[in-house]
This record gives sequence, C-alpha cells and structure tokens, in this order.
Amino acid sequence: MNDIGAELAEICEAAAALILPLWRSGLAVTHKADESPVTEADQRGEKLILAALAERFPDIPVISEEDASEFGTPDAIGPRFFLVDPLDGTKAFVRGDPNFTVNIGLIQDGRPVAGAVCAPPSGECWYTHAGQALKRAPGVAAHPVRVRPWPKDAAIALTSHTMKVETADKLAAEYGFHLREPMDSSIKLCKIAEGSADIYPRHGPTMEWDTAAGHAVLEAAGGRLSTPEGQPFVYGKAQDGFRNGWFVARGAD
Repeated sequence: MNDIGAELAEICEAAAALILPLWRSGLAVTHKADESPVTEADQRGEKLILAALAERFPDIPVISEEDASEFGTPDAIGPRFFLVDPLDGTKAFVRGDPNFTVNIGLIQDGRPVAGAVCAPPSGECWYTHAGQALKRAPGVAAHPVRVRPWPKDAAIALTSHTMKVETADKLAAEYGFHLREPMDSSIKLCKIAEGSADIYPRHGPTMEWDTAAGHAVLEAAGGRLSTPEGQPFVYGKAQDGFRNGWFVARGAD
C-alpha cells in the first residue's frame, strides 16, 4: 500500500494539466482569512485530486489545503492519511513565475511514506517508487534521482524570495552553505532530491501539506528533512492545526 507513488504521480499530472492553462491567464485572485492568495486554479485542482483519491483510495482520509481553509482541520486524525496541496506556490503562480507545484503525500504513523510532486510549467514529476525516487518529464522516461554529496565550497541553499540578506547570511554561517538561489514551493525539496541543490533551511511557518510529498521524495532519494536540532519531523499534528515547525532539508553530507 505504501508503494503508490506512481498512482499519486498520475493524479498530480492530471491536476497539473488542468491548472496549466490558467497560468498567466489573468485569473482573479482572492485572499483567505490568513491573507494568503487563492485562485480558481487551486480550487479546480483540489476538486480533481479529491475525486481521484476518493475513487482509488476510498478508505484513506484526506487533509487538503483549500478544504482546510474553508472548513477547518479535524481535531484528530488516524495513523494513515493523505496530505494534499493542489497548488503549492500560489504567489509564484500569480506572479507568473514557474516554480509552483501539485503535491500529494501519504502519511503513515507520522512519516511520509509515499508522495508525488508535479511542476505544471515544465511537466516534471518527482515521485516515490520501490524504495527510490524517480523523475519523469515530457519526452523523458522515468529514471532514478539521487541527492549529491555536499560540494566543498560550492553548496547551494534554496531560500524564499522574500528572505532578507542578513537572515540569509546568518543561515549560511549556521549551516555552512556558500551559494543561494531563491525559489518557491516544494520544488526546492525535489531539486535537492535530484542533486541540483544541497540544503533548504526553513526557519518560518509552513503547513504539513506544503512539505509531505516533497519530504517523501527527498527521503527516497537519500536525503533527509528534520528539525534544526536533527530530530525527526513528524506529521499528523492535528492539535496544532497541521502546522509545521522549523525544519532543515538536506542532501548527502
């Protein structure tokens, strides 16, 4: 049951195909209670994903971003459930930037055990399968990806666009990276998984649906995502509204 990454990838790709024509189309943007943006693309993508998951995995509950925003999150959740972000990186989507993704992750006993992440503009899709991470894209067959060893004096950190220089400098001193590349969404975790970058320190708020799918892919590629203190990063925090604490995602040492 945990080896369902390929099925999740198919669902992500179907949602991506639905979302892509709405990108750079002048779509209306509204704002949720927390002032984060939401568009018709988020809502239509989520509707497709929820229907597909209900058809294929009717016994597994789903926590999904837009549904949670409208109706709230449950007070408790069982040991197995899906986390869905139908459009991670809505701000990038609205700006017309390409770094937004569709995410589905499966959680079992607090850990992400399967996941898929699709980037609609490029058609790239990263997903778990048979104990490894695979990547496919239009015209490119699925192939394994793996984190790279930490490059001496050339480690790349992926950071948010809004990170202040002084904050970045502090993180560089703390984690030992040398270069920075701003990027939105869970694609950051996938770039580390495929060996294109080395670290993503997140000292700020995220939600479980933002990270679960990419976390699964990263671990399958040989990387890790943990608290800044190196402790396991767990899911199913219903008592916290499924909010994440700080984390650090890394490739190989």
